[in-house]
Amino acid sequence: MSMNGVHLRLTPAELDRALREPDWAEEFAEELLEAEPDSGRLPSTARSHRTGTAWHGLDFLLRRHGFPVDVVHGEEEIPGAEDWGYGPPRFLPPGRVRAAADAFAGLSPGALVEGVTAADLVAAEVYPVSQWTDEYSLGLVTACVPPLAAYVRSTSLRGHALLMWIA
Repeated sequence: MSMNGVHLRLTPAELDRALREPDWAEEFAEELLEAEPDSGRLPSTARSHRTGTAWHGLDFLLRRHGFPVDVVHGEEEIPGAEDWGYGPPRFLPPGRVRAAADAFAGLSPGALVEGVTAADLVAAEVYPVSQWTDEYSLGLVTACVPPLAAYVRSTSLRGHALLMWIA
């Protein structure tokens, strides 16, 4: 079984409820993910987004680049939330989603991998290590940047929050 990054767009009211009722949040997330297929969705209409196994490589490259928002793991904990796969969910409130959208606007996928080799990801033990076989494998990460940026931008324009976890 592989580890996959998952994002879920929440209205401010949904976020408030998730913070008060973490069990409700888990049920709500499961229902939304079941109702929404994995592919064929536009970032502007999707409630969820998945970065697949590229999540750790994306995190490594964004941190290396000095990206100001943790769009992979989230920045705040859901109080009292149980483990949803590989740890409890975290979130970004609407203001931090807006900051992430602004930061993505000035970032090209090529800039993320400039000066980085697949060997750098292997040396840093970026999950899954076996994925970083050659320089072309960095394309797995850069390919997920535009759809994630569009999803974050759409979430920001709505004034919504993001819930995220590794499943």
